[in-house]
Amino acid sequence: MNRFDYSRAASVAEAVAAAARPGAAYLAAGTNLLDLMKGAVVTPGHLVDITRLPGLDRIEPSGDGGVRIGALVRNSDLAHDRDFARAYPAVAEALLSGASAQLRNAATVGGNLMQRTRCPYFYDTASPCNKRTPGAGCAAIGGATRLHAVAGWSEHCIATHPSDFCVPLAALDAIVEIEGPGGARTVPLADFHLLPGDTPERESVLAPGELIVALRLPPEAAGFSAHARYLKVRDRTSYAFAVVSAAAMLRLDGGRIADGRLALGGLALKPWRVKAAEAALMGRAPGPEVFKEAAEAALAEAKPSGEANAFKVELARRIVVRALTLAAAGTPERLPALPASPFAASSFAPGAAHG
Repeated sequence: MNRFDYSRAASVAEAVAAAARPGAAYLAAGTNLLDLMKGAVVTPGHLVDITRLPGLDRIEPSGDGGVRIGALVRNSDLAHDRDFARAYPAVAEALLSGASAQLRNAATVGGNLMQRTRCPYFYDTASPCNKRTPGAGCAAIGGATRLHAVAGWSEHCIATHPSDFCVPLAALDAIVEIEGPGGARTVPLADFHLLPGDTPERESVLAPGELIVALRLPPEAAGFSAHARYLKVRDRTSYAFAVVSAAAMLRLDGGRIADGRLALGGLALKPWRVKAAEAALMGRAPGPEVFKEAAEAALAEAKPSGEANAFKVELARRIVVRALTLAAAGTPERLPALPASPFAASSFAPGAAHG
């Protein structure tokens, strides 16, 4: 491991000032960052420890009637919070389908947003990668592309974003609160992550020294709690990233869909909100044909980045239909033993003890 400086910040202002130095990086749980450092994929010269910043570990009502989640809240604490799980069951289900229990107990919600792609060529420092070295090329293109992007990719990068948590957040119009050298600002989660384009090395809108301090969900997000699911297809049932995932949420009124939300994971370098599919649901009675139309709209512009991942387009269509079907049936009463798995019995209870 390369040598680096270390400091522990006592306040957000102190952390921002320290991280504004070139080559600095924030350290919270480090569940992704430390692995990258061990493999020399990233080599920060200064780690700014933010684990003891006051006030960033709270889940509390926001002033507009929604909820505010501090960036240092642990994934497991958020998923197991009774009030949160009752209001936002798909988010809780997504959190509990990610990583292992040990990692969920350590990982933070802010760090979840900032995790890097799991593209094997990004992790292999012997392979050219435009994320590590701009202009070096993308070894994934023409390589082993089975788990790579089928949406939003470019000739410079075909990686995908690995987060489960971010998928329902995108569907629910979450807001990211940021503090930085230029002061405080907010960014919709839908705009926070960047597609690769010509600059795949830039993955988010964060400027040097900027720090995520909280996430907010608007009050209307809780209106989907009765019909909300997260579904994840992965190569093994536990501790695996999504091949394809979907967060589906419906608000029903008089037997028709008054509002629908749909976002996909595993397809692109950001959570893939599909508003065309949402529009296809509006005002219609839920059912297989309506859901198939929504799935077609969701994947209308999908394009494989290699022969090995062409299957993901059809798989995503089927996962959209399945997720919408599950959502229409209603948020189940108890948490399945395998959260978000297509093979789990539907028994999720928002607000129930998740033990």
